[in-house]
Amino acid sequence: MEHFAIGLLTRRPFNPSGDTALDGPHAWMPTQAMIEIKSVCVYCGSHDGANPAYVQGARILGQAMAREGLRLVYGGARIGVMGVLARTVLDHGGEVTGVIPKFLTDLEGTYSDVTELVITDDMHDRKRQMFERADGFVALPGGIGTLEELVEMMTWLQLGQHRKPIVVANLAGFWQPFVDLIAHMGDEGFITDRLPISFEVTDRAEDILPLLRGGVRMRDTG
Repeated sequence: MEHFAIGLLTRRPFNPSGDTALDGPHAWMPTQAMIEIKSVCVYCGSHDGANPAYVQGARILGQAMAREGLRLVYGGARIGVMGVLARTVLDHGGEVTGVIPKFLTDLEGTYSDVTELVITDDMHDRKRQMFERADGFVALPGGIGTLEELVEMMTWLQLGQHRKPIVVANLAGFWQPFVDLIAHMGDEGFITDRLPISFEVTDRAEDILPLLRGGVRMRDTG
């Protein structure tokens, strides 16, 4: 069990000290209206990766999203884990919003049959558009861009700029070094109870959507 696993199971924010009870004004963000999950932004790689589990996880998630009527918001590419995820959602009758900057349309390509294709001027606008269209965030395996997007959403949540749930899909242990780094930051005093980090981690693609909904419930009642 990971350093923050108790916090994960009790739907508490990640607490680097190891305590499971976090009280006071920073235990959760300020109360807002209940977030209903209708669309999910998924950050993931534009390559398939070395382990077949990454692509398989994308297929499982894509099928679940289509089955549950959740719109996919993603980076717009038709290659890699991104492409597999989007194609799976579309092939199972789901809706997909692709958001991609102009300069990447030739490099990564796009699907012509997505529900909505948003072409932005730059990467900053791409991330903003993806954020605004999503009710929650998932990180599948990916590269430095995936990491950057995940960390930005975690930072905004930590600083109270949004209350949307975040799930890290640690498929085949892909995100374990990142999870260990977060724990190390807490151990070294750079993540504290005053501004805790709140996110969920699972190694099963089947658990991603239930964890997203669980995070929403805790933010509404915590």
